[in-house]
Amino acid sequence: MIKAIVFFCACAILNISSAQTPNLDSILHQLPMEKSDSARFYLAFSALTESETNPVDDMGNAEIILDYGRKNHDKLCQIMGLCCLGYDYQAFGNTTKGLEYSLETKKLADQTNDARLKSMAYLVVSLNYIGLSDYTKAKTYCLQSDEMSTHFEPNVFTIICNEVLGGIYLGTNKIDSALIYTQKAYELSMSTGIKYYLCDIYQQLGSIQAKLNNPTLSLSYLNMSLQEATAINSPKYMSIAYNSFAAYHLKANRKDSAIYYARQSVAAVQNTAFSTMSITPSKMLLDIYSGNNVDSAFKYSEIYRIANDSLFNFKKLQELQLMTFEEDARQKETAFEKEKEEESRKENIQYVLIALGILTLLTLYLLLSRSIITNTKIIEYLGVIALLIVFEFLNLLLHPFLERITHHSPMLMLLSLVCIAALLVPLHHKIEHWATHKLVEKNRAIRLASAKKTIEQLGQKPEDT
Repeated sequence: MIKAIVFFCACAILNISSAQTPNLDSILHQLPMEKSDSARFYLAFSALTESETNPVDDMGNAEIILDYGRKNHDKLCQIMGLCCLGYDYQAFGNTTKGLEYSLETKKLADQTNDARLKSMAYLVVSLNYIGLSDYTKAKTYCLQSDEMSTHFEPNVFTIICNEVLGGIYLGTNKIDSALIYTQKAYELSMSTGIKYYLCDIYQQLGSIQAKLNNPTLSLSYLNMSLQEATAINSPKYMSIAYNSFAAYHLKANRKDSAIYYARQSVAAVQNTAFSTMSITPSKMLLDIYSGNNVDSAFKYSEIYRIANDSLFNFKKLQELQLMTFEEDARQKETAFEKEKEEESRKENIQYVLIALGILTLLTLYLLLSRSIITNTKIIEYLGVIALLIVFEFLNLLLHPFLERITHHSPMLMLLSLVCIAALLVPLHHKIEHWATHKLVEKNRAIRLASAKKTIEQLGQKPEDT
């Protein structure tokens, strides 16, 4: 049941409008112009509403949003992108990487005061722990997400959070708590008008009532789940609802009814993007017909085989797409890191030039001043500092060039820097000797002028004074 909750939440977390492709260029253009945190949150979220049949598409969009967020120091977009990647990797079965991304999302969200972002991040961490079957941690994070959701208006994540909590409690056989949270998800869905997930909620309520030994009420909720699936014209949810009916009747040993709903479940997704979902109902039909209806058993065994083959091929395709995506993401990450290094290098060069300029002006002032007697030790000290700054400047300036010609070889890099130092040190000595000589001459001139002035003052006659 808990695994099913994660499956149902795929649409909620990433795929609100499975039929529409978001215009990322338009969204990214509008984001800087939005001043309201709430508006920016929902605008960025609208970029992550790609087709639920292929999470790779969502991952591509998430990487674009993440890249935009990093380049523009926009934490909202960074959190949205990481959140999406955290869920998608978990959906692909890579729970380690999914948890890594979701925890990075949480870490970044914790640095903000935005309850919406924190609630969303904690919810995705919870879903990843459900994927790892760690329901204690999943419940802890989901409860924290629920508490944070009280600080902003109810939205899709608030509904999902309560539904997931209901699923966790249902899966751990705490039926009363499961009913409370699932009922709350239903009430929030009705009050907000976000009814896309009502079929999931009704199905969960049906499962809860079945646990409470209320078969009539359970069947009523399953009927409502089917009605909602039909209302939103979703082959996926119609197939799930019909399959739930089939399982319900099969458990009650009403095979004719089970066969009818299982057939409806298969028919709902045949020739659609969700055709692989016919595996479960066709396997049910195969089991029912085996031994008493060879033709029907063969028919559904073929449907079962084709659906299994399709699922295998689809997963292989997704794995290939995922490999391509990861390589593209790695190259983008490398380019981003290089860009950051280049920006940092340019900033450091500017700081070094500023320091060198200040030091040069100070030295020239001390050398050219006609009234200040300066110790030669000060000039020597300033000269050493200037030498170090010039060396650092040349190192920063030439570093990319040296890396290219030495192919990042540490020995060749060291040799290159030694050669630069070998050129700088003699030049430094010459400049230092010149500066010291100029300083001695200047000091001698100042002292001589001072002595002449003193002699003149002493040689004056009393009447002149």
